Amino acid sequence: MKKIILDVDTGIDDSLAIAYAVHSPELQLLGITTCFGNVSVEEATRNTLVVLEHLDSTVPVIPGAGKPFARNPIKKKAVHIHGEDGIGNTLTSEPNTPAQRDHAVNFMIQQVNKQPGEVTLIMVGPLTNLALALKEEPELVSRVERVVIMGGAVTVRGNVTPHAEANVYADPDAAEAVFRSGIPITLVGLDVTMKTLLPLEEVVKWREKGTKLADFLADMTEFYIGAYKSIYPSIKGCALHDPLAVAAVTDPSFVKTVPMRLSVELQATESLGHIEGIQLDGSDEEQSVDVCIEVDAERFLEHFLSRVIL
Repeated sequence: MKKIILDVDTGIDDSLAIAYAVHSPELQLLGITTCFGNVSVEEATRNTLVVLEHLDSTVPVIPGAGKPFARNPIKKKAVHIHGEDGIGNTLTSEPNTPAQRDHAVNFMIQQVNKQPGEVTLIMVGPLTNLALALKEEPELVSRVERVVIMGGAVTVRGNVTPHAEANVYADPDAAEAVFRSGIPITLVGLDVTMKTLLPLEEVVKWREKGTKLADFLADMTEFYIGAYKSIYPSIKGCALHDPLAVAAVTDPSFVKTVPMRLSVELQATESLGHIEGIQLDGSDEEQSVDVCIEVDAERFLEHFLSRVIL
């Protein structure tokens, strides 16, 4: 069983990733840390607690960064993708369970130091919390088992600009700091996540389960699919961005990676957040990132559907 911390900016695909992780017996979810991104950090924390209550889960939630690592906020809330509340306008009440009175950075450091070599960080929002943790505790580089990141677009176009993916664009300085740190990374970017489509007909089947959780996830996911349809009229579903990062931990064979040296554009306004990747042959001594370039999308979708709603 892998010990994980899931770092989120809870919008809709984050919610699906949380459900997938909670229902995966291969994973021991130590805690969920939150960050700004799709929504504010306060909304991300609230949404995470709401999702966990629907899952009848008591996993601790720890709030984190509310602004970027080294600059003023760049990215606006993704209302057109995730709704006004971040979860497809499904919010009907505030959560009953409070978040923990700690900070995500402290929680990450404490958990990794307490269990060196055993904790995997799954980062599915901006990388701010991890960049701050590495700044405070550089030894995390050698103490974490692995970092699996949903972010970036190395060989394909971006989704928030033609050059950049949303999580990296929201805090490019944090992404550059993490990529350059030498921490072991698997990057699950748009290169593979856009190949993982959840069809509407599968979401409709969730309602047949007749549970509060099934209806909740179906409502938000139908909103998400509608947003995708407005942007990509010919698309047949929505991409499972964040769940694929969870899948890459439960079963790494879902994806194929190549080692690359990555750098993030931090200056040019037009291409801010663009990732340049140079493939390495394995003999290079420079620190590399394992970049996902292929995905077994059909097998992954089957696995995801078997677990997201039990």
